[in-house]
Amino acid sequence: MENKNLRWIYLIVLSLVWGSSFILMKKALIGLTPIQVGVFRILITTVFLLLIGFKSLFKIKRRHWYYLLLNGFLGTFFPVFLFAFAVENIDSSVASILNSLTPLNTLIFGALVFGIGFSKRQALGVLIGLIGTLMLILEGASLNPNQNYFYSLFVLLASIGYAFNVNIIKKYLHDLNALSIAVGNFVLLIIPTFMVMWYTDFFGTFEINSKTTTALIYMAILAIFGTAVSKIMYNRLVQISTPIFSSSVTYLIPVIAIFWGLLDGERISFLQFLAGCIVIIGVYLANKAK
Repeated sequence: MENKNLRWIYLIVLSLVWGSSFILMKKALIGLTPIQVGVFRILITTVFLLLIGFKSLFKIKRRHWYYLLLNGFLGTFFPVFLFAFAVENIDSSVASILNSLTPLNTLIFGALVFGIGFSKRQALGVLIGLIGTLMLILEGASLNPNQNYFYSLFVLLASIGYAFNVNIIKKYLHDLNALSIAVGNFVLLIIPTFMVMWYTDFFGTFEINSKTTTALIYMAILAIFGTAVSKIMYNRLVQISTPIFSSSVTYLIPVIAIFWGLLDGERISFLQFLAGCIVIIGVYLANKAK
């Protein structure tokens, strides 16, 4: 299958998977703390990736390791904890909406830090998508006035990390296969994760009971599909498309996340639905063939 068609398949599948990850985090947080969610997400993902791709580590060259470490911290380690704290304090659908700022950050930091150019059409598409995102945020704030929107900054920081992540892969890891990047990332994150467990008294605070067992099931689904498998797919998507196209998946994620939020009792208005349509139009314009 041609890369042009394959990238759209990846985009749609990733939107479905990552759009569902927010409700999975929300359910997991019923029995786990944000730190525990982040730790289990990394550990389960690491084990799964090593089982399916241990041999891919031997394809990684010395010059790749620095960028894999940088990529791992910015694109995985910090975001998993930031999102866990955010989803604990604001609706999962709102967190997914704020995550839509990633393409704009990808465009900005790609130009400022990595010297990656973009066209006027791409800039227009991103800005239209951003307008739709802002509409969603403002309407969400009016529907949920009691939520602590300080934690929206955590999602913004995570989106900046994702922006660096996609540009690092495109510029410095383009010659490394997607599985090797994913396995390399998580192997490097094992020690930092155990450090977090040590300094937060993880073993002293975690208990096995009915709530934590159910939460761990949600975490296993999130780690295997929402992190491990999707990371491999996303790494490949970045390699066969542009950074802007790859990060545009975050425009489609809110559509799925809002659907799950509705099923879970979260509120959505007609204006939010309209804003979601504007977001999709922005994605189309940002990626329309020349």
